[in-house]
Amino acid sequence: MNILVIGSRGIGREVIKQGLDMGHSIRVLSRHPEDLKITNAKLSFFRGDAMKPEDVNEASKSMDIIVSAIGVPPSNKEINVFSVSVQNIINAARNNHVKLFISVTGIGAGDTKGHGGFFYDKIINPLLLKKVYEDKDRQELLLKQSDINWIIVRPGFLTNGPITQHYRVLTDLSGVKSGNISRADCAHFILSQAASRTYIKQAPLITY
Repeated sequence: MNILVIGSRGIGREVIKQGLDMGHSIRVLSRHPEDLKITNAKLSFFRGDAMKPEDVNEASKSMDIIVSAIGVPPSNKEINVFSVSVQNIINAARNNHVKLFISVTGIGAGDTKGHGGFFYDKIINPLLLKKVYEDKDRQELLLKQSDINWIIVRPGFLTNGPITQHYRVLTDLSGVKSGNISRADCAHFILSQAASRTYIKQAPLITY
């Protein structure tokens, strides 16, 4: 498959590495592609910004799948990178007949709110991540209102652990408290969905 990856750190980097190992052709949209330091005959770069609709549209041409794994540090300032970039991606996916858009949000977005445990739900999220998750909620809402094929991936608490291929994929959150998930296993799930598309127009929580 031809896969465009937006967000080349963390989960995005793992998607790039694993996708290349699987034989996919990967294009990376990045403002600083030289930072990735991965070379492969099936890896290409588009220097651009996900906040610019023309860059996203051009980078999306001839792609089968788009994966967005954009991340930002905690901030008390207003954030719009998730909602603006996702609208640009929705438009580009529609214009270029992209088959599937997979977007990463996280524990605390949508109906995962309140499923992170006391310390995260009552202290970490409201004090450090409130603005981030307000925009991730806008990101999810824009996708759910769109007419493209999408999957929202909500990883639990991210670690740099190894790929295990053993994790829970939860759409019913009744009684659930999220645990950890490695970035490598989150990327494994994303790439599995690029192939199977089992969770189209769903937003599963991924956790051990």
